Amino acid sequence: MNFSTTRLFPLGLMLVLALLTFWLERAVREDPSQPRTRRHDPDYLVHNFTSTTFNRRGSAETVISAVQMRHFPDDDSTELVSPRVVQAKPAQPRFTVNADRGVLAREGDEIFLYDNVLLVREPDAQHPGTRITTSFLHIVRDRSIVRTDREVTVVEGRRSLSGRGMEFNNESRELVLHGDVRARYESEKK
Repeated sequence: MNFSTTRLFPLGLMLVLALLTFWLERAVREDPSQPRTRRHDPDYLVHNFTSTTFNRRGSAETVISAVQMRHFPDDDSTELVSPRVVQAKPAQPRFTVNADRGVLAREGDEIFLYDNVLLVREPDAQHPGTRITTSFLHIVRDRSIVRTDREVTVVEGRRSLSGRGMEFNNESRELVLHGDVRARYESEKK
């Protein structure tokens, strides 16, 4: 059998291409035994961030502001530094919430506030103002509900309540404390 270079060249080229393809496939494939560490770095920062939500009549309903907003693409989370939420719906007293930090849900309809949370509900014709303090607060904007599973103190006029876990509906003015409830009521001096 006579092997000439013209006959062996195409076979050698095919062998080199097959080895190159095998090597390239191995080099590109992610090795599942070594999980890739994903970095949690922000893709953008906004200083003096403000977002306003309007109702159907064009009036400002909810204003979210923060000293800084950071968005993270790896989990699509949005963090807020020193957030402030002001909600003013028609026929409801306005409430303002401040905290040290916060997280927005993906659609922005839910807000999670952490550390030194203070909610102030303005007085109306029938009720005095309300102050709620806690270390965590979950706001559901569309339903005007705020809730927490942590220690909370509610002060309204000369009355105060404290307990663990709370849900407050701003529309109906319903307040539910879930446990360890303590109350203090001072009567008006005449």
